[in-house]
Amino acid sequence: MCKDPGSSPHSLLWERSFMNGDRLQDVPMALSLHVKSCLSLALRSVTRPRMPDLRSLSSMAGGLRPASVVVLPESLAPAFESFCQANPLPLMGKRKVPTLGAAPATRPGGAQFQRYEAGICTGSLLSLEDHGGQLEDMVAFMLDCGSSLEGTLEEAGLPTWDAAGEARAYKTTMPCAAIAGFCCHLVVTMRPVPQDKMSRLVQACGSGGGEPGLPVHIGAPELLGIRDLAKPDFGAPLACPPGAVPVFWPSWLTCLDAVSSCKTSLAFTSTPGCSVLTDLKDTEATASHHPTPGTEVQLISEAPLHYSIASASATQKIRKLEAVIATDPGSRGIGHLLQADELLRASLALSHARSVLLTTGFPTHFRHEPPEETDGPPGTLALASFLQALGKAASLVVDRRALGLFQKLVEEAVEQGVLKTRIPILTYTGVSPGAAREFLCEAGDPKLPRFDHLVAIERTGRAADGNHYNARKVNIKQLADPIDDLFLEAQRIPGISSTGVGDGGNELGMGKVKEAVRKHIWNGDVIACDVAADFAVIAGVSNWGGYALACALHILNSCEVHRRYLRKAAGRSGAAIDQGWSQALPSVIKEENMLAILVRHEVRSGVTGNVGMEVDGLPFHGTHAQMVQKLVDITLDAHRELGPEERVPEPPRPPGMLTNKLRP
Repeated sequence: MCKDPGSSPHSLLWERSFMNGDRLQDVPMALSLHVKSCLSLALRSVTRPRMPDLRSLSSMAGGLRPASVVVLPESLAPAFESFCQANPLPLMGKRKVPTLGAAPATRPGGAQFQRYEAGICTGSLLSLEDHGGQLEDMVAFMLDCGSSLEGTLEEAGLPTWDAAGEARAYKTTMPCAAIAGFCCHLVVTMRPVPQDKMSRLVQACGSGGGEPGLPVHIGAPELLGIRDLAKPDFGAPLACPPGAVPVFWPSWLTCLDAVSSCKTSLAFTSTPGCSVLTDLKDTEATASHHPTPGTEVQLISEAPLHYSIASASATQKIRKLEAVIATDPGSRGIGHLLQADELLRASLALSHARSVLLTTGFPTHFRHEPPEETDGPPGTLALASFLQALGKAASLVVDRRALGLFQKLVEEAVEQGVLKTRIPILTYTGVSPGAAREFLCEAGDPKLPRFDHLVAIERTGRAADGNHYNARKVNIKQLADPIDDLFLEAQRIPGISSTGVGDGGNELGMGKVKEAVRKHIWNGDVIACDVAADFAVIAGVSNWGGYALACALHILNSCEVHRRYLRKAAGRSGAAIDQGWSQALPSVIKEENMLAILVRHEVRSGVTGNVGMEVDGLPFHGTHAQMVQKLVDITLDAHRELGPEERVPEPPRPPGMLTNKLRP
């Protein structure tokens, strides 16, 4: 605890003995009387009105560590400890509060404790000596007040701007997990970090078990419900310097509202900005943080600014998926369109989304009815199935002329087990200038988007001249509704991101790589889509991109590092992955059934125009079935290869998932 400059070595011995949980009678008899006489002085000396110089802590006797204190009735101690462990609260340890002796004159200084009665803060105190009798039945919890975070930043060579620890903190709208009467919203501290140092920051914070752990949010404060960084709820404001990003960690100040919520008859907390010095060792800390080597951070949105994180093991597996689907069976030159980590960033953005709007439909066979091809719908419904398994809302928007077809496809997909339940099917006609915004947002209000991510998989895309072209430069504009407008409008609405999946450059979303399409793809100067998505996923066959997105979402949501970040570390991740996740993955059987549904409705292969079990002229058995199996193998093997700190337990694989026999 904080050593009074005038205290004797004997009083310091008491402080260490108390913090190590020793009983008073365990102190050598020769010192016991002196220790008792110093009892009140020692307790009064535990607080400091400001954070000490972090660089000098290692030179203090016993390696003392700053902490904040919460004092609660012993009967509430188990529940409060569970509350801290279920939420991202930096619990360092707990100690029984000893009986106080006679109280000498109080030491000068500011208020160092807050008193709570029936959940209401009823006053500030210089010391607790007037409550000596009540403290006999109370327990003191020590929580990290921010010093380890500042130390971590400094050791990593990152600017801290100040050493005030809890210099600024904000109440969020993120609910903590409620435990036995303790319920409140998360309070976070903010540190501005240079954008180009983000990877170093995440590595430093994830590398040590005794450190504060990974951030719970990186980027726009409004995503936490924080309206104005210049108006913190605690402490002095600190603006982000140019080129810096606000990064948020959980704060012990969350406990103030937690103590209020339990409405106990009496409790005490440190005053915000005050701390004590303890001799707790890292091995005594009861916080749930574990080392997480190899954590990666990725930018997933510019407006609002938003980063996400996942373990390196998970991200490497997603990169493997990306490499596998980039196989170019048609020798179209799609390798020139590839941009690194587009699948990774798209899947991270989808993982954060709550409501996803999907679209597909490429009417390349304009002389037939229906004119659609077999590439697109299977990958789209495979992704929709996994979004359903994650509890996300998934809707489908299609051309009006194809509405009846897609209604039948979805209905039969549910019957065949491709989809768990039906998804809403919408159309968009774009009859008025503001129609796209009205479609995407409640009452056209950009602050109330209905969807936060749009996905196009093998959807015809508008070229620079306003027409839609198939690979042979035939204009099929008359068969396509202006769904492109939704993607264009999404670029202007903060909070809506988009992904395009394509295999030839004329698909919706491929505007992001249009220069490469014009240069390297046959007829690219005419057919290149001019409408960009935030992420352009390139695949040898577009269906493969839909399968890969579903698989990448499984990998991410099996990664505890990413799951902790998704839930802002509030609540536990659960005993095991919901078995529905693995069942919702694409499988050889499901995709064979889906293609058979398309064949029954005379949907044709894109390259040959054949009505049969093929996509883009490639047979299902021997090509597409092998691709599905390979993607699923990578996905489920990825879970086993994650470290113990990175994964949640996996249920048994569903029957038929890995035992599908590929037909010759």
